[in-house]
Amino acid sequence: MCEDNHAVEGPDGLVYTARLPLSSATLNYLADVIRGHCKKIRSPWRALPAGKIAGIVLAVLRCDQRPGDLASGNGIHRTTVGRWVREVVGLPAARAPRLDRALKKIARTGGGIVLLDGSLIRTRRRTGKDNRKNYSGKNKCHGLLMIALTGDRGRLLWVSAARPGRTSEITACRHDQLTAHLRAAGLGAIADLGFIGLDDSDPDADPTVITGYKAARNRPLTRGQKLSNTALAAVRAPVEHGFAHLKNWRVLGKVRTDPTWATALVRALLVLTNREVSRRPTIFTEVTRPRPARAPPTPRTPDP
Repeated sequence: MCEDNHAVEGPDGLVYTARLPLSSATLNYLADVIRGHCKKIRSPWRALPAGKIAGIVLAVLRCDQRPGDLASGNGIHRTTVGRWVREVVGLPAARAPRLDRALKKIARTGGGIVLLDGSLIRTRRRTGKDNRKNYSGKNKCHGLLMIALTGDRGRLLWVSAARPGRTSEITACRHDQLTAHLRAAGLGAIADLGFIGLDDSDPDADPTVITGYKAARNRPLTRGQKLSNTALAAVRAPVEHGFAHLKNWRVLGKVRTDPTWATALVRALLVLTNREVSRRPTIFTEVTRPRPARAPPTPRTPDP
């Protein structure tokens, strides 16, 4: 028996084909944005066409593919892929809706409430003093906090800037003056128990941020308060669907790049997520049809 220790792959490595779980409309949209940007800056030449660049960037964002692997399969350098990702991410991020414009749009369409929630994007553990501010004591991990507003059906409307993980949700909302923007647009927000104390309106006025009731050690919740918490939880359930759609992009599983770039990344994914979700039918609407009434059984006549 002879022993063969040669490598299976060739000198250029092994290349395989994979399918992205995205629609062609998202790919075409991103490719058109890249073409418009190249025309604007008068840089028509790229190592690959705009459609190929859009596919590479979507592979990095959706499947968290390593730039080095994509570079080897497309005959380009790893730094070129990283530069393309940062350049392309900034284009849809500039098209992300602002807070005041998003709320005014909801008010014009006849909406009365929005859903408010926060989530943590995990990051790598940093060394030195920069490590402390990104550690979240609530989630027991390092990350960046972001606040999001969704419609009553779970469609993402606005995402805040990414802040250090030690920042509380109420502090982040106060920094963005969220209650003032809601009051100016004539809207209300429904949030969970983590946002108790955010509403700074007068006691006699209608509340801007509606939350549930929190039990204390010597003050259990009454039956009415428990029913109110259950009703609010059912109303704000679609906001979790909005975060689930956003976190389908696996690049948010653990951000390995500079945390200052996370704001542009999340806002770019907000635009791409809305374009992807808008192609699907609404999953929160249920149509209940009454069952047809059964006809009474016909009495059997005995045989003669």
